[in-house]
Amino acid sequence: MQDTAKYLIHADITAAGIVERSDVVGAVFGQTEGLLGDDMDLRDLQDSKKVGRIDVEITAEGGRSRGEVTVASGLDKVETAILAAALETIEQVGPCGAEITVTDIEDIRSAKRREVVDRATELLTEFEADSVTTEDIVETVRQRVRVADVTEYKGLPAGPRVVDSDAIVVVEGRSDVVQLLKYGVKNAIAVEGTDVPDAVAALTADRTVTAFFDGDRGGDLILKELAQVGEIDYVAFAPRGQSVEDLSRADAMAALRDKIPYDEFVESEDGSDPNEPARADGSVTTERATQTLEDADEGGTATVTEAVEPSETETDPTESTQRPPETLSDHIEAVIGANTGQVRLLGADLTVLAEGDAEEAVSLVAENERVPETVVLDGPCSQKVLDVAAQRGVDVVVATDHGEYVKQPTSVHVRIENGDQS
Repeated sequence: MQDTAKYLIHADITAAGIVERSDVVGAVFGQTEGLLGDDMDLRDLQDSKKVGRIDVEITAEGGRSRGEVTVASGLDKVETAILAAALETIEQVGPCGAEITVTDIEDIRSAKRREVVDRATELLTEFEADSVTTEDIVETVRQRVRVADVTEYKGLPAGPRVVDSDAIVVVEGRSDVVQLLKYGVKNAIAVEGTDVPDAVAALTADRTVTAFFDGDRGGDLILKELAQVGEIDYVAFAPRGQSVEDLSRADAMAALRDKIPYDEFVESEDGSDPNEPARADGSVTTERATQTLEDADEGGTATVTEAVEPSETETDPTESTQRPPETLSDHIEAVIGANTGQVRLLGADLTVLAEGDAEEAVSLVAENERVPETVVLDGPCSQKVLDVAAQRGVDVVVATDHGEYVKQPTSVHVRIENGDQS
């Protein structure tokens, strides 16, 4: 009956003595019989499933009994109200005087409607939370491309092909590995600073090694350090004043194609710009570099391998000349090089998302509407800055010094720049 009931009659009962459930049920049937006529006889209504069972909960204390009576009704609203009023005519239960008072007639359908509204609200909230906007798709794909294939080789950020490839590309930091992964180069490994790790030095002993560093003083220093502790076969540089992580696909591929043998780089270092290995007079050309970048395979993977004809790897000149209006190095120079005491949040396209005092770095990163990809901070990188950067999904924090922190999140690359360096 509960499944088909429309209303629930709730009534309180008080008896001047000790009575039991069966006494109450008997009184209800006995004292309402014939009261409402044959059409409203309680027994007939129960037999026809228009009225449900009579539920009684009663307790005795201090010589008196108190409890609650509940009757489920499938009658209409008027008939249910008449039945409820009939219950209040009961004056005796068993040998004891009694009083029944109807406290409520509950519309079960209204309660179900409220449940429907509440549940529908929950479902809609969950649906909206799980829905994916176009911006979410773009950001999700971008993030997955950046980090999905980044692995570690003896604790250093590396592409998935470093372990089994005959050739490797040695870069400065994790962000460089991520950038090259986006372009299909999966055999890059980062040295993570000017102190070249022993693992990288050992790896250069039996691999064909291309050193690919930023076009700044830091890149020059790392190249010298790597040459002292390991073996270098080829050298490639980002254009002067630019970082590997700032390069477009065309520029990165061009730099790797135009790399030169390390011995020739050393010989020509005094007479030419090391950041322009392929000179206009043709004395250093791609034909003289016995290795270059092979075309990306069907899976988008590219590794450093044996040379191919220049015509097969030539990049569209219009594409290679494209440059972003402002590089990360420019932002670093503007914030750190100028000793501004400021912090600047940058998007994926190096647009400025927010700026403020360096002391406000934590709140700026935490509260900015868009998630910054890079944070440039004219000050030390503290534990709080690292923690909030990891929570928001920041890729790189550029600061003047390593602050006091216990643990560095693996998802955040810390790059140290001194204001006096170019």
